[in-house]
Amino acid sequence: MSPGDLKALVRSVPDFPAPGVLFRDVTTLIAHPAGFAAAIDHLAARVRASGATLIAGMEARGFIFGAAAAARAGLGFVPVRKPGKLPVTTLGVDYDLEYGTDRLEIDPTAIRPGQSVAIVDDLIATGGTALAAAHLLREASAVVTHAFFVIDLPDLGGAQRLRDAGVTVDALMDFPGH
Repeated sequence: MSPGDLKALVRSVPDFPAPGVLFRDVTTLIAHPAGFAAAIDHLAARVRASGATLIAGMEARGFIFGAAAAARAGLGFVPVRKPGKLPVTTLGVDYDLEYGTDRLEIDPTAIRPGQSVAIVDDLIATGGTALAAAHLLREASAVVTHAFFVIDLPDLGGAQRLRDAGVTVDALMDFPGH
């Protein structure tokens, strides 16, 4: 299936989570066996071509796409977690959201110094979470030069924010608006 075919499997939900927002829901893509497999094939091929030796995915849908792409590409996977979820001493970063702050944590022993790590997530919107993940991975001595997404919402500027931070961004599809 082409990325265009996959785009047709993404459900659009109007007025969620707030009036005027058109939410792009990957649940329908994940539930479609051939579509999900094709999305993972596309992501894995792009990650392999980037030269990354490890994939990092952010909680929660980044776990779905990132871990599956890592398995398909023959690479390891490191979860970028919400606070308090890892049973070891973690490395963490606080970051700003539109209405508040959040925190991400990783097990720094899961990454070898200088290891090339690609970020994989379901969607890039404003880029706050992906930027925080890139910062955190770099703090753990990873080399982060690529991030891969199923969906880009280019009008929200997140992909450009990542590019400005030295990360090449690639998405299987994009949707105008928010």
